[in-house]
This record gives sequence, structure tokens and C-alpha cells, in this order.
Amino acid sequence: MPRPLADSLAAAIAADRKSALALLDVSRETLERLDAFVAFFLQRQEIQNLVSAASVAEVWSRHVIDSLQLRSVLPDARTWVDIGSGAGFPGIVLACALADLPGAHVDMIESHQRKAAFLAEAVERIGLPARVHVDRIEKLLPGWRPIPDAVTARAVASLDKLLTWTAPLLQKGAKGVFPKGQHVALELTEASKSWRIDVRRVPSVTRPDATILVIDSVSRRK
Repeated sequence: MPRPLADSLAAAIAADRKSALALLDVSRETLERLDAFVAFFLQRQEIQNLVSAASVAEVWSRHVIDSLQLRSVLPDARTWVDIGSGAGFPGIVLACALADLPGAHVDMIESHQRKAAFLAEAVERIGLPARVHVDRIEKLLPGWRPIPDAVTARAVASLDKLLTWTAPLLQKGAKGVFPKGQHVALELTEASKSWRIDVRRVPSVTRPDATILVIDSVSRRK
């Protein structure tokens, strides 16, 4: 039986939910799925430490809406691959937003067994168009088929490492959608030493110092 949230934490989460939802237009159906996921996430966080304890009170702004905004950055994308899915941000959140669209699907790659089990249970409980793959990123992506519309990763690795992993998809038509923090310029500079990158920068709606990089094409420098 999960422990109930402390009154102060529950109040903080409710206030954060209200302010976070003012940042994006969220449909009623999507919000119902997100509420179900957050409730399940909070239950599991008590025993599994899915994210840092310091960020739980701001789960809606720091994790949910921060993930959901990726959908509006690439609104025509219906098939997504999320690498290093962890606690379901952004993979589960994207699946919640895409669930009513025909042909929409999210594949989540997570090598950590317990986190993968959490993701799989969330998918089943909420009835999401998603699948969890329990394996290493570098093993799965080179031969991945079919090519998705978009590939994403949140707080997983440097841009250079992300491009190394995702190039097999990006070079066949997938778009990269990578949220980055205040060091985005440095990451772009480092990555450009090894890669030619066609990139767009989209400001984050949740953090003034954050940017979403949309990679339209990439090639390795010789």
C-alpha cells in the first residue's frame, strides 16, 4: 500500500501543476492520461527513486510540461524513439499526447531493468501506444527499423554522444529533438568538431536558460 503524500508536498505539486499547465495548451484527454501517469509515478517514486527527490514537488513543470513541449516543437511527428527513457520523461508523456492519433507510437529504450519495468507497467495501466525495449542504445539503434519521424533524449548524454548513437536514424530521415540546458553553445561547438549539423534552436517554455535542438540532418566530418 503506497504511503499518502505529505500535505505540504501534495499542495506544492498541485500548485506546480496549475502553473505548469498555463504554459501549454493541453487537451482534456491528454491531461487525464498525464494525471494518471503522475499519480503512478508518485507512488513508485516513494520506493524506486525515479528522479531526484528535490524535483518531485515540481514534477509538472520540471518533467511533465518540459517533456510535453517536444510534441509542439515537431507537431507532425507521430512515431518517436526515446533513448534512455528513465522515468518516462519524455517517452511516456509523448505517448500520452499522441494516444488519440492513428498510427502514433513511441518506442522507449531503457537498459535499467527496474526502470524499464516501471515504464512497461505505466504503458499497460494507461493504455498507451508505446513499447519498452530493455537493451543498450548502441546495440539497438544501428539496425533500427522502421525509421521514426523523430528521435529524442532528455538528460542522457552530450550532443556529440547523442549524434553518435542516433546518426543511423537521422541520416535516414528522422529528426532529432534534444532538450539542452545552459551549456548548449558549448555542446554545439564540441559536436561540430566531428559532425556537420543542420540544427534549429527552439526556446524552452519552462526554463529561460534551456533550448530544444531540432536536428534536421547530420553527417560525420572526414
